[in-house]
Amino acid sequence: MIDLRSDTVTLPSPAMRKAMYEAELGDDVFGEDPTVNRLQEMAAARLGKEAALLVVSGTMGNLVSCLTHCQRGDEMIVGEFNHVYLFEAGSVSALGGIHTRSVPNQPDGSLLPEDVRQALRLPWNEHYPRSRLVCLENTHNRCNGAPIGPEKIDAVAQVAHSHGISVHLDGARIFNAEVALGVPAARLARECDSVQFCLSKGLAAPVGSVICGSRAFIQEARRWRKMVGGGMRQAGIIAAAGIVALREMIDRLAEDHENARRLAYGIAECPYIKIDPAAFQTNIIYFDLSERCPHTAEEFSRRLQEQGVLVSRPGGRRFRAVTHYGITSADIDVAIKAIAGAASP
Repeated sequence: MIDLRSDTVTLPSPAMRKAMYEAELGDDVFGEDPTVNRLQEMAAARLGKEAALLVVSGTMGNLVSCLTHCQRGDEMIVGEFNHVYLFEAGSVSALGGIHTRSVPNQPDGSLLPEDVRQALRLPWNEHYPRSRLVCLENTHNRCNGAPIGPEKIDAVAQVAHSHGISVHLDGARIFNAEVALGVPAARLARECDSVQFCLSKGLAAPVGSVICGSRAFIQEARRWRKMVGGGMRQAGIIAAAGIVALREMIDRLAEDHENARRLAYGIAECPYIKIDPAAFQTNIIYFDLSERCPHTAEEFSRRLQEQGVLVSRPGGRRFRAVTHYGITSADIDVAIKAIAGAASP
């Protein structure tokens, strides 16, 4: 089965499995796991921050970061298609009492500084929640997996910081942005007060994400991680795969991007598929069944699965395909034919 549902379905590389087996271990809650400490040091250096913290998942990374930045009743500004806002079970509200206020995402996933400025609750007023945080996303999942350049992040951060408000970057796929833009992740996150990235998506580690920020921020984040049940013990088994991910799996993301482009341009030739192949720069593509397609979305999914290809369905007649480690150029050739065949009469 060629599984294009997400880059979360990746399996660890042989080097990761070996590193996990051989990992030197200790109790990470006591700060004594040497492999975790090594991963955190590498991550902080790679993101240009003072310190880092290993967590179980990207959702936990975003939650812990928001809990560290905000108090109950505070407000965070998010894009209307932001992953924290749409796909993390309302955790910041349910567990943190944080009020979310959405502003429009631009087609490339960025936020307009003026929209952020107008959304801030200024001046302070007892009738309003207090604006404490702006949350950004890069690459932007729902906006075609778009990589967002540093100038757009900097512009929003300038607005936030000028009013004493922090910025968190959901950088789950920030290394896809680094590769696509040719801009180091540290530069993309430079003006952000915190950033989390996933080891378990395109970097192909089996589990884990990392939060990066100042030493004081990470010290407080450790407390929140403990509170939400994220204090792991001999977590070096996980961290060992993350170290391999940072050393060996970033540059190869360019292969995923090329496979996604080939897939997008390949299925664009099918009259029963609607897609703008030029809209995609990383490993995520979206396509729709055209009005000419005689099949329902459910029928298309079934026919495609029968041909050995899986994609995800965000809703309606729209589908998403994500390339990743383990998907080859030959797999893309098969997928192009399968998608066209499943959509055809």
